[in-house]
Amino acid sequence: MDKKQTSKTQATSSAQNAGRTNGVALTLALVFYLAATLGAIGMAINNASWIWISLYIGLLLLIGTYFLLAIKIASQWEKAVVLRLGKFRGLKGPGIFWIVPIVDTVANWIDHRVMVTPFSAEKTLTKDTVPVDVDAVLFWMAWDAEKAALEVENYRAAITWAAQTALREVIGQMVLADILVGRAKMDADLQKIIDERTTPWGITVQSVEIRDVVIPQDLEDAMSRQAQAERERQARVILGESEMQIAHSFADASQAYINNPTALHLRAMNMLFEGLKEKGALVIVPSSAVDTMNLGGLSGMIALAESVKASQKEGG
Repeated sequence: MDKKQTSKTQATSSAQNAGRTNGVALTLALVFYLAATLGAIGMAINNASWIWISLYIGLLLLIGTYFLLAIKIASQWEKAVVLRLGKFRGLKGPGIFWIVPIVDTVANWIDHRVMVTPFSAEKTLTKDTVPVDVDAVLFWMAWDAEKAALEVENYRAAITWAAQTALREVIGQMVLADILVGRAKMDADLQKIIDERTTPWGITVQSVEIRDVVIPQDLEDAMSRQAQAERERQARVILGESEMQIAHSFADASQAYINNPTALHLRAMNMLFEGLKEKGALVIVPSSAVDTMNLGGLSGMIALAESVKASQKEGG
């Protein structure tokens, strides 16, 4: 919030407080104004003296104006701060109440509901000198209407400025990594700092929530590349560990076949069979394995059996 926005907020609040009227006061005033008009017309028709007519009109207009200025209504969630000749007289509301026109004034209307105030810190340096933009939301309420009206000029603007300066202070004490991953701690620190500053004003902070943290685009790209490289490194480590486990399994299996060539031969035959089950499968077998397991003769027998089957089908 800049100075122009703060001035605009103060002007709007003052205008609303100054020009606030209610239906009850307005209705009573209109009744007396109408009665004064109709009565004056009737007295003029009856040839009454203009002095009496003037007194009648003046009296009814005075009574109507008194009701218009004296009757005030505060909503259920409001308290009206009443000053008498500039001194604090008391709090009025909720509901209807009376003031003495000219002598009494309603300085402020304090809202006791939970208020929501967004605030931000732009281009603020962290502890490791990284500029960041942080958006946050403040939830607060005025628990003491007297302090909120008398201890600070504009409590709404004051709490916004207090929240913004506290946010900048907290950002300057944290490194970027803590800001990105430690939002809960940041929220708690902000709530504590802002609450300490606003308690003398009769305002309590219920919670602070960080909405967004924006870092420079170049730094965001670098962090993205770093995260991608870290994921690739972890993938390679996992792949290496898997290869080691497979190698250990093969080593354990080789111990079972080292002194049992028959078992090794049967295992090789099973692997070859599994590979040949698929249609159109091509199995490449080392020449040493062919000689060791007599796979050449076995392959010839398989080919001869296949040719016999084909001949029988053609003859049939």
